[in-house]
Amino acid sequence: MAGRQKALGVDHPDTLSIVHNMASIFDNQGYYEKVLEWYEWALAGRQKTLGVDNPAILTEVSNMALVFDKQGQYEKALQFYDRAFAGYEKALGVDHPDTLRTVNNMASVFGNNGHYEKALEWYEQALAGRQKTLGVDHPATLTTVNNMASVFHKQGQYEKGLEWYERALAGYEKTLGVDHPATLTTVSNMALVFDNQAQYKKGLEFYERAIAGYEKA
Repeated sequence: MAGRQKALGVDHPDTLSIVHNMASIFDNQGYYEKVLEWYEWALAGRQKTLGVDNPAILTEVSNMALVFDKQGQYEKALQFYDRAFAGYEKALGVDHPDTLRTVNNMASVFGNNGHYEKALEWYEQALAGRQKTLGVDHPATLTTVNNMASVFHKQGQYEKGLEWYERALAGYEKTLGVDHPATLTTVSNMALVFDNQAQYKKGLEFYERAIAGYEKA
């Protein structure tokens, strides 16, 4: 970064890429205040050189929203995701993967905040867009299916949760294989639902499948 600042300037895209990467490292370490400080630096520089609706700007905005979500600052997270969503929609369109990822992430914030109906509403929007643009068995689509199952589970709608987990499982098995971590996570989630329903034999059956797969993979 020191070299790029000297040679190219503090707001050059290559300099700001280093700033962004440093923020990512702090994020991986869980130093969220430090993360936000570096993302804000990257955001300010990119806004100055690229404008407010450039996709690179919106990436920084989305990243900051994710940090706020991790911190439990849900209102702040939604505020930044709202900004990212509006920008992506304007610049890339409603069905672009970046727009739909933001929709999915907003749903996740609502779910984390206990606003389950709102979460489902946004997940449904993400699901419709991802099915349309990526297909029903694309991993991103199946992530949204899995997330919806999780919301039903949290609401105590166990049969509905299992129905959506089964849909995610079938898709993951088809596209990623039976021992892929995403597949096994869904198997584990289903085991937990069976446990909550006091279907202990079924729960153990699914946990055994999950552990066998995890050990292998």
